[in-house]
Amino acid sequence: MKLKKNDTVMVMKGRDRGKQGVVQECLPEKSSVIVEGVNLVKKHTKPQGMRAGGIIETELPINVSNLMLVCVHCSQPVKVKSHLLPDGTRARMCKKPDCLEVIE
Repeated sequence: MKLKKNDTVMVMKGRDRGKQGVVQECLPEKSSVIVEGVNLVKKHTKPQGMRAGGIIETELPINVSNLMLVCVHCSQPVKVKSHLLPDGTRARMCKKPDCLEVIE
């Protein structure tokens, strides 16, 4: 997966198309991530013990194929490629011809 926790992503497909959010959790076994403020659903819960019942709004996972990483340098949704740095480590790199910056 090319997305990591705390990355800013933009939704490209679905009912939340165009929204941006921060990745809160990655689920690589399901190829999905949980994004803050995206794919919100209302869940009806009964009171249990000290927790009150009611309607709770929560985020559900969204598939990574519906998301694109937002480059921190050019502030646009971009495709990402893996790049080998001179010190031998791998880093993600913006694929836009104008940018080509390393994304931390």
